[in-house]
Amino acid sequence: MDYRGKVVVITGASSGIGRDAAVAFAKRGAIVVGVARRESLLQELAGECRRHAPDASYLAGDLGERGFAERVVHETVARHGRLDVLINNAGLPMHKQIYDVTPEDMDLQMRVNFMACVWTTLAAIPYMLRQGEGYVINVSSMAAKVAPPRETPYTAAKAAMDGFTAGLWSDLAGSNIHVSLVVPGPIDTEIWGKDDSPSAYSGPKYPPKIVTDALFEVIEKKVHERVVPRFSAQLVSAHLLRFFAPSVLLRGMAWMEPVAPDVVAKARARAAASTGRGGGGAAGGSASGGTGGGAG
Repeated sequence: MDYRGKVVVITGASSGIGRDAAVAFAKRGAIVVGVARRESLLQELAGECRRHAPDASYLAGDLGERGFAERVVHETVARHGRLDVLINNAGLPMHKQIYDVTPEDMDLQMRVNFMACVWTTLAAIPYMLRQGEGYVINVSSMAAKVAPPRETPYTAAKAAMDGFTAGLWSDLAGSNIHVSLVVPGPIDTEIWGKDDSPSAYSGPKYPPKIVTDALFEVIEKKVHERVVPRFSAQLVSAHLLRFFAPSVLLRGMAWMEPVAPDVVAKARARAAASTGRGGGGAAGGSASGGTGGGAG
């Protein structure tokens, strides 16, 4: 594909996968619009992209807010006249005991990790229909296929993204709008340092470039789904165990990151005290709700 002059929106563009992809598309001549919260990092990214594609720009804001997510699409088209590729990459991690997860936590995870991609995609479809072609790539996570310990909210949100994407494969048939799902395994980005508590994962982490390469592949070959890295024995075996030997997988998860008995005991005590006071909320959970916005 000739990317020169193509307009590409990339969310979560201030770091990691999004930043690597933004620079790679700009090097191919695409007009990149980077989207994230951290404006100073977006300014740096836009400056680097403009060395290759002078019309590169950015939009800073919270993708967990519907108004901003939709404005990203409308403002991009108003500025550049079209939108060729939408890459929904923004993500917000959460590594937390389920006893401490609040409804606010779940709401935030769903808004940033799932609804943001719904809002941008639904806003983009009419423009792509009008121009006769378009590409939507949703960047999910292997966590949606094999749920890691203490990541239930994140897993649920990414699994919703997977289902939404799969539905679009059939619903957009004949429209010339191609939708892809890219499913990364453990990628070496700053997301690991944003968890509420440290993850027990200690295996290999792969460079963001392998995900960027997958983005180009699913566009150019019109692939519907790609797991990255594609031939990882670790990911393949985990996926197979999920379907054919789930009890073995669960034992492995429990070995990797067990739930300490005192965690359950404390949660039970808090639940009993809360029930005695007529309280609700999470099961003995934290009083604090989710704050903040989209990743990047």
